[in-house]
Amino acid sequence: MMNYIVNDQSLDAVVFIPFANKIWPGDYDLDKTQAALSKTQNITAYDGKTLAGVLRILTDGYFFGTITELLVHPEYQKQGIGSRLLQLAKDNTPTMLYFGAQPGLETFYEKNGCQKSLQSYMIE
Repeated sequence: MMNYIVNDQSLDAVVFIPFANKIWPGDYDLDKTQAALSKTQNITAYDGKTLAGVLRILTDGYFFGTITELLVHPEYQKQGIGSRLLQLAKDNTPTMLYFGAQPGLETFYEKNGCQKSLQSYMIE
């Protein structure tokens, strides 16, 4: 049975980095990752002790919130974990949530009640 934790303050970079590397391979710095995790509201899904999914929210708690990542371990995809994490985000965030979708995942978000909104831009 999947265990979901809203505002998981115990999410640690030592666990998160190998998990993230299964989805977005990269050379993640341990200290910077831990600092990033401490600045977001983390909603997690665990299968026993195995991290199966993470949704991270960066918010000021009043005006603005953004989903920085919605990640589900490849072995756990297509089991409703991403949908449940998204619902928990909607239920537990005091602001509207804005986010960008990876190309090809638009249908997932629309199926989960999300609406297209602002065009997104970035500054490097």
